[in-house]
Formats: sequence, structure tokens, C-alpha cells
Amino acid sequence: MDLRESIRNQNDVSLSITKSLLLTEGKDSNLVYSPLSLHVVLSLIAAGSSGPTLDQLLSFLKSKSSDQLNSFASELVGIVFTDGSPSGGPRLTFANGVWVDKSLPLKPSFEHVVDTAYKAALNQADFQKKAPEVIHEVNSWAEKETSGLIKEVLPDGSVDSTTKLIFANALYFKGAWNEPFNASSTKDHDFHLLNGSTVKAPFMTSKKKQVLGAFDGFKVLKLPYKQGEDKRSFSMYFFLPDAKDGLPALVEKLGSESGLVERYLPYEHVEVGDFRIPRFKISFGFEASKTLKGLGLVLPFGGDGGLTEMVDSPLGKNLYVSSIFHKTFIEVNEEGTEAAAATAGVIKLRALMISEKIDFVADHPFVFVIREDMTGTILFTGHVIDPLAG
Repeated sequence: MDLRESIRNQNDVSLSITKSLLLTEGKDSNLVYSPLSLHVVLSLIAAGSSGPTLDQLLSFLKSKSSDQLNSFASELVGIVFTDGSPSGGPRLTFANGVWVDKSLPLKPSFEHVVDTAYKAALNQADFQKKAPEVIHEVNSWAEKETSGLIKEVLPDGSVDSTTKLIFANALYFKGAWNEPFNASSTKDHDFHLLNGSTVKAPFMTSKKKQVLGAFDGFKVLKLPYKQGEDKRSFSMYFFLPDAKDGLPALVEKLGSESGLVERYLPYEHVEVGDFRIPRFKISFGFEASKTLKGLGLVLPFGGDGGLTEMVDSPLGKNLYVSSIFHKTFIEVNEEGTEAAAATAGVIKLRALMISEKIDFVADHPFVFVIREDMTGTILFTGHVIDPLAG
């Protein structure tokens, strides 16, 4: 399986999770999460799994083997997540960490994969006597790796004396728009909520041509970030339903058919009429087990000898993943976007040709995606229901 096919599969998994979240934890709130961060932690767990547990993870992640997942993670780090800020592109950091109980020796084969494919920092921990300190250590690591945006990926009490392993991933992105908005042009306008009421929110605007596509029932806007000297190209996409209350139907569509995001990406610069996008800032966190279970990945798993490829100990057959915590932050303003995510596992159709001006007024709930366009990798996705609600 080549990298692009792996990314397509991963994006399909991402949108099915997004669809599920809209119906559950994100039903009444703004939502942002990093499907890639979640994918990496599940891949790390798969690398130490065997039997039915491994089969279940591979099926969910649409992969043929754990080796394929490991290779995918390694390629992504090398191709997508190199920091672009020294050459004028987005600032990126991508880090993995593993905390293992000091009484539990990792299998050399698993340790090799953790080190080479995931470039994960390996840390020994005393879960028996110092569980609160380990929580603090993991949270401090996540805060550092996300430039202070994610301060607490593990809540108090999430780690105790029965914990044996923690896998964590942190992702940070800061990109400036290729054509920034003029802050003096930002004005308050009505934003229509799903319940029929409105709020006054600050909207950014521009008279310049935009990359826009109009489709059956929705429009898509592409806002590129400033590109560095390498071939990578990062963009934010806004999927705006025509109907004021069209968000659930749009998410259902995007999450139900393979490769739909790629088919609905716009390529044409067009003249804009009325053009407005709200500023917004979102912090979102959830414990992913329930969402994953609803999609067919049952947690906790393990306990059936499923995690025996991790450790050189008879205890391996009793290991299980108790929870997967995910925290994400995003801010979109006139200059660009800053976003971060941390995950801790406690063990296209072309656009219609447009000749006349087109309006794009995001004054009601919409979906957004941050994507690396060379490979098609989705870094962050979510929806805005109320731009005033953090």
C-alpha cells in the first residue's frame, strides 16, 4: 500500500470519527480534534498487539498489518511534519512519547519499533508509588510540545498503581495565511445557530479572488497558508452547507462515502461577492473510548493476550487499554491559524465552473479541515456551531 492510499484510508477513518462526534460529544458544541494524533496512538498500540486485538485495530484503521502502520507513521514524520518555519512555511512539531512502568521490560522488537518508526521518547515511570507525578510529567511534556496550548491531556486520577504503559502524541501547527485579512475590515454580523437564534460575531472579509467551489447543497472555500521552500502546501478548507441548519446532513455525507473530501476540493480562483468568515477559537477534549466503541472498536481491549507483543513479562497477557484521552485547541484569526492536539492512550468531484461572482458567507454552522495538499493528509478537522463559544 503506497503512502497516498494509506492517507486516503486514514482520512476516511477521520471523517467517520467526525461524524460520530457530531452525534455525541460535539452535538451541542464547537468541535476540533486531530485524527492524525489519534491514529498514531492507536498505531502504537497495534505495534504491541497480537491476535484478535491486532485484527480489530487493523480493521478499524483500514490497514493490512502493523508493519504497514509503522511504515506509514515513519513516512509521515519525514514527509509531512518537518518544521517549515525556517524556510518561511508553517511551524510544525510532532512528537511521540512512551511511559513504561520500571518493573516492566519492553520487548526489544517493540522497543525498536517505538524508537525507529515513531521516534518516541521512552521514559521509565513508577506508577505504583508516583502516579500523580507521572500525570504531571506527561501533561508537562504535552504542554511543552504544543507550545503551551494543551496543558492537561491526562486528567487527575486517570493514572494509578494499576497503570503499566502510557502512549502519547503531540502535534502543533502555526501557519500564516498566504493573503492575510485586514483586521480593520473585521465587523460584527449575525451568526445563525442550529436552534434558530443568532449571535453577533466578528467576521473577517476580503475583496480578493478566492479559491471556491459550489456543489449540490454546499460550498467549499480553500484558504492557503504561506508556503516555505519545500514542496509541502498547507491549506484550511471550509465546508459550508447552503441550509442554515445543514451541518448534520453535510457531516453525514462527508463521513459516509470514501474519498469524498478529495473529490470536493476547489481549484478555481473566482471573484467573490459577499465574503465573510468568522474568527473563532475552540478548545475541545474527549475520552475517545466511547466514540471508538460506537464505530466498532471495542475498548477496553486486551486481556486476551492481545497486548503481549509489548512486554517481556507474563503480565503482558493481562494488559488492556483503559482509556484514550484527546485534547485539541485551534484559533483562526486575520493572520492565520494556530492549532495543537495531544492524545494519550492509557494502555473529490471537480467544482462547477463559475463565471459570475459567488458569495461565501459562513454565518451558520460549518465544517473545517486543515490539510497538507501534496499528500492529502488531514491534520485537524472539526465544526463551528457558535464562533463565540470557546
